[in-house]
Amino acid sequence: MKLVEREVPPRTAWALEQAGVPPLLARLLAARGVREPAELDESLAQLLPPTGPQGLKGLPEAAALLADTVQRNGRIVIVADYDCDGATACAVMLRGLRLLGAQPVQVGYVVPDRAVHGYGLTPTIVDLALEQQPDLLVTVDNGIASLAGVAHARERGLKVLVTDHHLPAVVDGAIVLPDAAAIVNPNQPGCPFPSKSLAGVGVAFYVLLALRAELRQRGAYQEVPRLDGLLDLVALGTVADVVKLDANNRRLVAQGLKRMRAGRAQPGVMALFSAAKRDASKAQGFDLGFALGPRINAAGRLADMTLGIETLTTDDAERAWALASQLDTINRERREIESGMRDMAEARLEALVDALQGALPSAVALFDADFHEGVVGIVASRIKDRVHRPTFVFARGADGHLKGSGRSIPGFHLRDALDLITKREPDLLAKFGGHAMAAGATLAVDDVNRFALALARVADEWLQEQDLTRTLRHDGALPPEAATAQTAQLLDAQVWGQGFEAPVFCDRFELVSQRLVGEKHLKLRLRQAGRLIDGIWFNHVDTLPERVTLAYRLSLDEWQGQQRVQYIVEAAEV
Repeated sequence: MKLVEREVPPRTAWALEQAGVPPLLARLLAARGVREPAELDESLAQLLPPTGPQGLKGLPEAAALLADTVQRNGRIVIVADYDCDGATACAVMLRGLRLLGAQPVQVGYVVPDRAVHGYGLTPTIVDLALEQQPDLLVTVDNGIASLAGVAHARERGLKVLVTDHHLPAVVDGAIVLPDAAAIVNPNQPGCPFPSKSLAGVGVAFYVLLALRAELRQRGAYQEVPRLDGLLDLVALGTVADVVKLDANNRRLVAQGLKRMRAGRAQPGVMALFSAAKRDASKAQGFDLGFALGPRINAAGRLADMTLGIETLTTDDAERAWALASQLDTINRERREIESGMRDMAEARLEALVDALQGALPSAVALFDADFHEGVVGIVASRIKDRVHRPTFVFARGADGHLKGSGRSIPGFHLRDALDLITKREPDLLAKFGGHAMAAGATLAVDDVNRFALALARVADEWLQEQDLTRTLRHDGALPPEAATAQTAQLLDAQVWGQGFEAPVFCDRFELVSQRLVGEKHLKLRLRQAGRLIDGIWFNHVDTLPERVTLAYRLSLDEWQGQQRVQYIVEAAEV
């Protein structure tokens, strides 16, 4: 791994300091592109406006369509997705429509079974939704590429409102949108909305803001309903979907975290904190991405995402705890399956390297008949992290085809790569979709090696040697006097995540002692400038030399009511 220090624009850091930002934090924020103190205003008043010159394209039409349906007592069926973003988006839409005046009997939902229906608004999901006799279908976190599904719905006399954030379908080199009654997606052609990184749940929230404004204009309210009570769900889905945390997304997440810390989150969210043994009063983005999100996702991977959606929509605290406990059990099963499948994938990877006489291709595609379809994405991410290559992992689906999930590295747009492959070999991929860093693909069992060669060919063309070297960007040295609980609390209070990474510091240390704990973690005692401090390197067993350069995060370790600072090691250079 190559350690590279982030550049800090000195004038920007100085300007932030002059505005009252603590010096260390000013340096960190300036290095992440914050230019003005106004960007740090987390109030809802600073959210990008839903409509106007830079509003979401299609939002006025969507609001009118929903308002018409609600006011004439029509039935609305939400078509969800089977990941955490889709589940939270569905919960936001269900709760939001009821808050804004829809009767409970007016609103229902369907969610695909990953193994049976596949992704998105497929014709089979339309037929499933028809059993609820809807007047309007509303997709959340899917639908922008569902050309056949939307056409099938229209043939059945149904209107479709698509709310999504993924990239549209490309047919014969041209972008093609579904023939829906309205489309809201910041990534559709011609949409001027500045934040292209809204998650599916963020798009759903903006649709509700526009619906409220439309109904208010129609005189529907004596007292305008509040929607800020949904922001814990918006925060959870946004972080779990690993979208870029631009200023607008950071505001959404910050507001949701405030509600969690104050104990005002949905019963299901609070129950998930308890099931994960996390303290909601100290909620951070890390909790959402690595504790709550995986438990929701586990339902879609191994069971039925209905369980996740019901957890997020119940108002009964006891039922919420029972459902969250089920999700926790499923997540433990997921971890066991993932562990075994990861071992198999690494064995496949080693065999591939041996076959290439020690070389590693520029992109990796792995398949084993025993791989589980529900965890291919997680394993692809783990292998990608290990080898720093675009990686696809495939499993056999219920229909006999291979269903694959891919994860990428900076500089390699995975969905664009799949698009190029289909242009070169039109009969290779049955279908594909996704975005820059994550994508999915379906192909015939006999074509996996052909796909691996095609993907590696694109990677050879697009990636340079430096792109294939893992790089960790850090924030330079942390002054020893800043290694305090107060500094850790200051950093923990900020919103960090994808595209706005948590601070990682880097410095030279003398190693006083090191030992293994829990059989797989390296516990360290470090000396710097005459000061001793504890450190730990999770999932690392190799011993370190007496003097070493470490990249680390500052953390507060709590034990028996006592707080102490420790460094969590991310990487080392001898």
